[in-house]
Amino acid sequence: MQEQTSKALSGFEGKTNEVIPMLQAVQNEIGYLPEEAIRDIADIIGIPESKVYGTATFYSQFYFSPRGERTIKVCLGTACHVRGGMQVMEALEREMGINAGETTQDFKFSLERVNCVGSCALAPVVMVDDDVFGRLVPKQAKEVLEKSDPEV
Repeated sequence: MQEQTSKALSGFEGKTNEVIPMLQAVQNEIGYLPEEAIRDIADIIGIPESKVYGTATFYSQFYFSPRGERTIKVCLGTACHVRGGMQVMEALEREMGINAGETTQDFKFSLERVNCVGSCALAPVVMVDDDVFGRLVPKQAKEVLEKSDPEV
């Protein structure tokens, strides 16, 4: 992992305005932000680890544990919520055996709740990476998983 972190950070000069691009580079290379990467970024820039960690935790785009190969996002915005988005989320959680914000043990899927995917006419909506599944009902949760990974 140290080699991957070094590779990701190799093009940076160590300026304070590079914190977010450095975090992005490491996450793009490794898939998440391990503690060692936070420490390395802090050392390169010369700021406390807490400042780097504080920046990373402010943005929802950064992850601190390994993610699944595919990301399932369940929209819980107003239209999706009113049309049963929470029930679809609960059905996915049951099917996958994980809660929102977690990753399956085989690292195939990560499950997230999001506030809006911009497809209100299709509510409730689930996105698996770039694939959109709309007008869902809870009993379709397994079908979404099967379409996303035939081995499910």
